[in-house]
Amino acid sequence: MPEPRSPADIETRLLRLLAYIHDHLDGDLSLDTLAEVACLSRFHWHRVFHALTGETLAEAIRRIRLLRAANALVLEDAPLGEIAARYGYPNPASFSRAFRAAHGTSPGAFRARGVQLANALRHNAGDSAMYPVKIEDLPTARAAGVLHIGPYPEMGRAFQQLCGPIAARNLLPHITHMIAVYHDSPGSKPEAQLRAHAAVITADGFPTDIEGLDYFDLAGGRYAVMAHKGPPATLKSAYQWLYGQWLPQSGEEPRDAPPIEVYVTDPRTTATDQMRTDVRLPLA
Repeated sequence: MPEPRSPADIETRLLRLLAYIHDHLDGDLSLDTLAEVACLSRFHWHRVFHALTGETLAEAIRRIRLLRAANALVLEDAPLGEIAARYGYPNPASFSRAFRAAHGTSPGAFRARGVQLANALRHNAGDSAMYPVKIEDLPTARAAGVLHIGPYPEMGRAFQQLCGPIAARNLLPHITHMIAVYHDSPGSKPEAQLRAHAAVITADGFPTDIEGLDYFDLAGGRYAVMAHKGPPATLKSAYQWLYGQWLPQSGEEPRDAPPIEVYVTDPRTTATDQMRTDVRLPLA
């Protein structure tokens, strides 16, 4: 088990991450590279970043580009078009629209004002809701599922593809839970490229050769298990709290494995406001 972290440790890592982005806007800003800079698991660092700052990576990069452009307007005499091109805008008109949206004024008016901007770490206030979390040691489990690629709200089709052969073969007695395994953090890449598995945890007697299903192991070990009760639409706020408040204050370190949603109740027979979902966050 790693040494406990101080609550300020994750903020220190995010400040280092922002400094790296600021200094490498034209370099490698891939998710894996930034995970190394932040010293956080590639499965979790973007969720932590978004939960703490309220920004996705793309939004942060855009903000930092426009911050750098704002300071260039003050420090340099370069034409507006040259600065726009330097920071990724094809023409002064598109640059001006983005600049006004970010800074509330035109590039020309900002240059005339002559005040530089600081690169500060943003903080997301979030909401005040809290959720029960317990740390459990869970065994390795075998899962079978259908890979979904695309926006996560559209995972229903993958679950339908999964449930078809299970129902047809009467395999419900041979599964323990319905789950979702999220390989990418929302906002870390275009929605069309997000990957997740709609899956079941299998038990003895579940076939190992159903065509169209992926079979994989869920790593055992320590997990923070957050209990959520209510409609699936409110899970987003629960994730924000887990990554933005519980994790930084817990002293725990996320493991390099994806988070898992375990559906405790059957959505077919449970009222929406009574639905229960456990979110498993792997810990080192």
